[in-house]
Amino acid sequence: MMPLDPPSTTHDHGFFGPGSPTWKVWTHPTALIGFQRSVVLEHFDPNLAAAVADMRGIYTDPGGRLDRTLAYFLTVAVADSRSAIAASEFLMRVHAKATGVEPISGRRYSANNPASQLWIHVTGWHSVLKCYEMYGPGPLPAAEESRYWAECVVAAELQTCKPADVPASRAEVREYFAAMRPTLCTSERANEGMHYLLRTPRRPGNTKFWALSRLMAPATIATLPAWMGELGGYAQPAAVGRAYRPAVQAAVRAASSPRAVLAVLGEPLPATYRMMRLHLRRQAPELAETVTPAQARERYGNLIATA
Repeated sequence: MMPLDPPSTTHDHGFFGPGSPTWKVWTHPTALIGFQRSVVLEHFDPNLAAAVADMRGIYTDPGGRLDRTLAYFLTVAVADSRSAIAASEFLMRVHAKATGVEPISGRRYSANNPASQLWIHVTGWHSVLKCYEMYGPGPLPAAEESRYWAECVVAAELQTCKPADVPASRAEVREYFAAMRPTLCTSERANEGMHYLLRTPRRPGNTKFWALSRLMAPATIATLPAWMGELGGYAQPAAVGRAYRPAVQAAVRAASSPRAVLAVLGEPLPATYRMMRLHLRRQAPELAETVTPAQARERYGNLIATA
């Protein structure tokens, strides 16, 4: 999904900058578990489940498809604003082709639909923070958490979400999930996708990705409400989650150095690796400032047309 390789130089600090909770949470090793959690949850939206099933990308190239998606989220979170705008424009063009008929309702779907984009966005930002809290340093201080959700609203401007619909606090996220629950469902194709993403089958050339998905799966499932596991057919005893948690926390601590993070990402997730390496080794940008998405669009215009 990424139109360009990470640049050799950065133009600015992006939308959030050094010291932001977004940089802290999205570059922590627990973001990998959070990302697996979010792409599983996407399938409870019947329109997204239909889009994934029709496009078949996760089945033909699961590692590449998920790697490019995670690299996109990481680009928005930590890259300079030019890179983030370019990635956003490219993603919208890719999603514009993902249209069809959702078989449960018989209605047409579009991957760029604002409601579906909002589900992707909220589940992504919530899942990454949830796993940071469970397996990483723990809850953010109140002021940082408040800022994290404010930054979540800013990041949503790069998708088709309506700004007024984006939850801006933990309480609003809970209200959003409560309102969404009656609209969520599962199906044979949705369950196929969820199980495939939790425990990707082994194929030639994907050994590390296969192993990574299966190592993370019990930790991911342990973060989900029991009803989701039951509905999706991947429920596990609560005792498994409790037993797994200390081991995951220890593994996360061991993988928290920049060198270890890059070693984990290197082979199974090359696009994410390149973006993370640029972030960890970043030099002073040309402009030591953060900007808004609106300012970045005004500054850079249509990047895909000129890339």
